[in-house]
Amino acid sequence: MTSGAPGGVAIVSNSVSARYGGEAVLPLHYFRRLRARGVRVYLICHERTREELTESLGADVQFVHFIRDSKLHVVLDKIGNALPKRLLIGHLIAWDVHRYARRLIRELIKVQGVIVVHQPSPVSPRFPSNLSNLGVPVVIGPMNGGMTYPPGFGKSDSIATAILVRVGRAVSTVMNRVISGKHRAALLLVANARTREALPVNHNRVIELVENGVDLSRFRRANKSRPASSSEELVVTFLFAGRFERWKGLDLLLRAWSIMVNENGPGQIRSRVELRIIGDGADRAHVEQLRRDLGIEDSVTLGGFMPQEEVAAAMREADVFVLPSYYECGGAVILEAMASATPCIALKWGGPADYLDDTCGILIQPTSREQVIDDLARAMTDLANHPERRRSMGEAGLSRATTLFDWERKIDQILEIYEKVGANQRETAMGQAIKTG
Repeated sequence: MTSGAPGGVAIVSNSVSARYGGEAVLPLHYFRRLRARGVRVYLICHERTREELTESLGADVQFVHFIRDSKLHVVLDKIGNALPKRLLIGHLIAWDVHRYARRLIRELIKVQGVIVVHQPSPVSPRFPSNLSNLGVPVVIGPMNGGMTYPPGFGKSDSIATAILVRVGRAVSTVMNRVISGKHRAALLLVANARTREALPVNHNRVIELVENGVDLSRFRRANKSRPASSSEELVVTFLFAGRFERWKGLDLLLRAWSIMVNENGPGQIRSRVELRIIGDGADRAHVEQLRRDLGIEDSVTLGGFMPQEEVAAAMREADVFVLPSYYECGGAVILEAMASATPCIALKWGGPADYLDDTCGILIQPTSREQVIDDLARAMTDLANHPERRRSMGEAGLSRATTLFDWERKIDQILEIYEKVGANQRETAMGQAIKTG
């Protein structure tokens, strides 16, 4: 499906934004890179990011169709602000946006010759899609979900949140029986086996395709070596970047850091170390207070939200990246560290375990909070003391990111998928024509 091929693609998503990050950036990557390949691609999304997309996309914003806030969206948004994690509400808004998108999609099919519809988000496998009966094949995903907390972390949510999650999953099962988008989709894409098992529908066409990719033009290696004659004191910099949420494990990281820099830690640190934490979120006050309580303010700096360019620069400057999250479906930030030739420490749970292996990072099995804290301290001490191991791990991570997770490689794969479902659609239409003829 190139610039010379007939037809086009409509990408439908509730939220599309580089600033929001997470799954909101995925449809933007598809749109930009497919446009760069000469594919006639159109984007349908909520208008809340109109200003950002108008600024960032330039002339290509003419191919973006925005859906305005409805009265229902406004009401749902107010309800969501009163609930923990905005449970269910975000998906309800997304579902309603897709309902409005159906009219736009039919217009694009009729006027612009769109022959494939792609819904890359929400990435939840339980989200009921109402993109069906459009007359063209619909591809949904890659989805990524089915997450649970590790055995020793089961009480991380409040009782109210746990109840709402359980109710939400039950409701989604019923909704997927009533709303047939996933049943009728030409193809479902899942990031891993865990997500495949979490699908609330039985479907005979499911393909595994990694959810995230990495922009190798932005995240790249820097020269981290220091001249042998340098008189500067060697400082080993550890980095965390992400939202300040409880499940990101920042409390585990800070407690492990306190153990490491303490004289009673798991080993003697040969160099000066510093921990740089960048990001923001609901748990910021707790993180700031814990840093003070542990007495580690001299070696731990807290930055705020940073745009992607500054995050990329921080990745290049860091010696080790640490992500102690224990509820991470994806973890694109791990791929960004790998592409920066920065070794990683993460928990062997969820997305990071899909990306890292022993050659490029240290994966910690989360059996209990106390064990994770101790193992984090040991892993950070080990990498602080062994620059050659950091270098070899960083090189292995760069090679793995370049080979497996480059966004351009992912676009190659998605184009093959579009071609395949388009060909299947044509064969089906031809077969029906023969039967009726």
